[in-house]
Amino acid sequence: MPLSLLGEDANPLQAMAMTLSLYGGARSRASMPRWYMEEKGIPYQWVQLDMEAGEHRQQPFININPFAKVPALVDSAFSDSQGQPLNLFESGAILLHLAEHYGGEFQGPGGAQRRALASQWVLFANATLAIALFVPTNREKEFPRLMEVLDRLLAGGRSLLAPLAGPDAVGDWSVADCAVNAYLAYLPIFFPQLDLSPYPNVQATISATQARPAYLRGMGLA
Repeated sequence: MPLSLLGEDANPLQAMAMTLSLYGGARSRASMPRWYMEEKGIPYQWVQLDMEAGEHRQQPFININPFAKVPALVDSAFSDSQGQPLNLFESGAILLHLAEHYGGEFQGPGGAQRRALASQWVLFANATLAIALFVPTNREKEFPRLMEVLDRLLAGGRSLLAPLAGPDAVGDWSVADCAVNAYLAYLPIFFPQLDLSPYPNVQATISATQARPAYLRGMGLA
């Protein structure tokens, strides 16, 4: 069904405060879109589900995501022909929706190129990088190769979209950085035994991420 943005003449921040509800659990992928909204100053309602009690497998949440997984976003600024709000699951889909409609990342000249590259990095994070981290056999085979490449790309604290701004640009923090750096920041949490010393730029990125106030709020640590 076609979706239409409601209230185009309303104050955007007032509308966002009433329309975005993010559902998640402690130590879940919901921290990624939550971090993004905190970083960008996007108002939202945080709904924390009791995962141990199975609240994500019960009504009303399974009406939002029938696969009973978090995160999920309800955006009532968008509605279908029946007046039902937009329900989104999958952290990558949620991040790209937020970046496009609330983060202002793809506006202006070059916006289509920025969106394409941001999509590339979000998909890389949730597929290639996530599998390399959380699947033991892939961690042994893929992890060192991915870290070597990322270590080069992250030199000097560069944004992953920095090449669009020029060869020597650092670039602004973006949805691409949110997706990839969130997984990198998982490393000392879930895999403290991994030796990251061969990847100093990855280590610096993790430290810089952990020091961001918005990241701490997104992780529920502040």
